[in-house]
Amino acid sequence: MIGKTFAKRRHALQQRLRHQDIHSLVVTHSPDWYYLTGFTGESGALVISAAGSRNAVLLTDGRFVAHAAGETSGVKIVQQAGGLFPALGKLLEALPGRKLGFDSGQLTVAQRDDVVKAAGPRKSWKAVPGLVAALRMHKDPAELAAMRRAALLADEVMSAAARMLKPGIRELEVAAEIEYQMKTRGASGPAFETIVAFGARAALPHARPTAKRLRKNELVVLDLGAILAHYCSDMTRTYFVGRASSRVRGWYRAVLEAQAAAIAAVSNGASCGAIDAAARDVLQKHRLDRYFIHSTGHGLGLEVHEDPRLARGQTKLLEPGNVVTIEPGVYFPGVGGIRIEDDVAVHENRSEVLTRVSRDFTEI
Repeated sequence: MIGKTFAKRRHALQQRLRHQDIHSLVVTHSPDWYYLTGFTGESGALVISAAGSRNAVLLTDGRFVAHAAGETSGVKIVQQAGGLFPALGKLLEALPGRKLGFDSGQLTVAQRDDVVKAAGPRKSWKAVPGLVAALRMHKDPAELAAMRRAALLADEVMSAAARMLKPGIRELEVAAEIEYQMKTRGASGPAFETIVAFGARAALPHARPTAKRLRKNELVVLDLGAILAHYCSDMTRTYFVGRASSRVRGWYRAVLEAQAAAIAAVSNGASCGAIDAAARDVLQKHRLDRYFIHSTGHGLGLEVHEDPRLARGQTKLLEPGNVVTIEPGVYFPGVGGIRIEDDVAVHENRSEVLTRVSRDFTEI
């Protein structure tokens, strides 16, 4: 059944290649080749041909040949001789079909030069960024089930982390415990470097944990995500250790209202820009929009940042199977910040919030 899933994905890609008039596509991004074959190795390149049922050739080095054979079905495994990209060019030179495609967002100039040189002058090249990424945006029922489990794991870890928040604890201690708790619950690891930010450092949207100790009457931002069965979760909660001022409470209410408005806007056919605007309009009403310094969200799946982007000017329309984050925030240099983030799946006639930890303002 799993092998059939990967074959179905390759077939869908073949249709897109034929539409683009491409004979073969070079896939060099590891999440993309996993999506199409199930191969989890660290090094390789995949070639998908537009014609034929046996359309996939995976090139990898000797460390991963047996690895690949055990994880894939209907894929020809070829062991490279020499460097990966010259070997890839030689493989392409021998394949039928002149028109080759590559993802210009995933292949460096130097790598492309090596491939083109080895493939020879008879091949022509076309940049087709995002062909596999477009397929990956649409999660099937098995993928959605995996993402629900990853979200539930994140819920459990966030609840455990909140219980650690006592004056004197260091950001690094909380981050280490978060990642330990992920793995004890079955995650392969964090989806990104865990964010733990106390006090004024909570004004840094991507603050890396430091040795800073938590003091009373400080904001705490925890942003964490786990990889479970290859799929990511991503959530943020903001807490206050002590008694918060009315100003901080007002900021929190505004961010929570903005997030609720954006979540309500998530639906089949909604534009990504409109969802971003829903959050931004609420913060503007509270005169806080200038403190919202990033986009409202992003796609989620095999990677923690995927298409689509929920940002100003984005015209992409959401479709069933998309999973996105909704994460408005406000940041005040020297004081702190507040962000609330959840994962939301799009269905035909509804949306589904996957992360469930309480969003109510919490003083500890």
